[in-house]
Amino acid sequence: MSNSQQYHEPYGGGGPYAVDLHTAETVAYGVPTSPEMYEDTYRPAYEAPPPPKTLQLPEPLLPQQGAPVPPAAGGRAARRRRARSVERPDSAMRRLLPQALVVAFLAGGTTAFVAKDKAVELTVDGKERTLHTFADDVTELLAEEGVAVGAHDVVAPAPGTALSSGDEVAVEYGRPVRLTLDGQRHELWTTAHTVQEALEQLGVRAQGAYLSLARTRRIGREGLALDVRTERSVTVMADGRARTIRTNAATVREAVEEAGITLRGQDTTSVAPGSFPRDGQTVTVLRITGSREVHEEPIPFDVRRTGDPSLFRGTEVVERAGQPGLRRVTYFLRTVNGVRQKPRRTRTEVVRRPRTQLVKVGTKPLPTSVRGADGLDWRGLAACESGGRPDAVDPSGTYGGLYQFDTRTWHSLGGTGRPQDAPAAEQTLRAKKLYVRRGASPWPHCGAHLRS
Repeated sequence: MSNSQQYHEPYGGGGPYAVDLHTAETVAYGVPTSPEMYEDTYRPAYEAPPPPKTLQLPEPLLPQQGAPVPPAAGGRAARRRRARSVERPDSAMRRLLPQALVVAFLAGGTTAFVAKDKAVELTVDGKERTLHTFADDVTELLAEEGVAVGAHDVVAPAPGTALSSGDEVAVEYGRPVRLTLDGQRHELWTTAHTVQEALEQLGVRAQGAYLSLARTRRIGREGLALDVRTERSVTVMADGRARTIRTNAATVREAVEEAGITLRGQDTTSVAPGSFPRDGQTVTVLRITGSREVHEEPIPFDVRRTGDPSLFRGTEVVERAGQPGLRRVTYFLRTVNGVRQKPRRTRTEVVRRPRTQLVKVGTKPLPTSVRGADGLDWRGLAACESGGRPDAVDPSGTYGGLYQFDTRTWHSLGGTGRPQDAPAAEQTLRAKKLYVRRGASPWPHCGAHLRS
């Protein structure tokens, strides 16, 4: 984009950039005026300026020269002339003395009048003119000439400075400028007449910079908006190489492109591509490739337990076995500069819902004894058969529990499920019932411990 492109909305209008320009900083040469002495004279270009004040000159102190003299008349006038010629010398002197005093007074006034007149050179916003004035100081001169100055205007020498013939007085009007410098906005005033002069006053390094307006663009009283991006050094790391460039790009993406690097597909940068590139910044290009994978994963089932008064307390029976569900999960796999990243889940679909497992929990109290079997040493029998472990199972998987019941015998004694899953007290109760039915024969090797 060339420097002459892109003109921003000038100051004084509405919109999102409307601000109180009267509080902005004034950047100018010379001595600024005092805000307490003068009102702000800034007005947009579309407003008509106030009518200039006319200079009221004093009435002339000397009588008019060259007035016509009436011709001499004959008769009586001639006799008066003749009468004067015969008057005495002392009376003539008395008449001439007051006239001489008047002439001397008028001559002195003329000298004072000429002494107060001064030749002054007045320059207003670059326009020069030489004028004669009776003003004693700069303030009076500006008032006589109808030059109104405000808080952001500059007057040199300062208002109130005494004037002498040959002095030069300069007035420079302030102009509002909204300057966006390297992404940072500033509201200020300047007396510069062109963009180039404003940049010099502000100390902005314009060499190699991007300017939204031409350097020769004149700045009117209404001001303007100016975007400046100075030249910066940016290092771009990509594909194992470092490239350092000088750029005035507005975004990191533009700087990367100026470095001759192309972003493709999912490629991005270590800082936001739309951010402003800073001087000395290092930007890393991230080469990204991605793929998707679909996995099927089980969904655990819930277990719901309900009390059953027909089962002894501590006994649980699975009434309906649970079944896990199935879900299909899609993962996005990403590789950054050749390094595989952690998979990211992007979609989940339930293929089959899980089935809840139903379990009956015994609530019936266990009997305390069985007639004919209470006085035997059941602890010794259990130690011999299973080592005293209620969940013991023999190597063949046929016998289980404290007393090594087989499943068929266990069920015939009123047990449910597997004997090794039942509480120890219930196992002892079933063993006592078995002893009442068959004696010690179910335990041919360890039965002798019952009476030891």
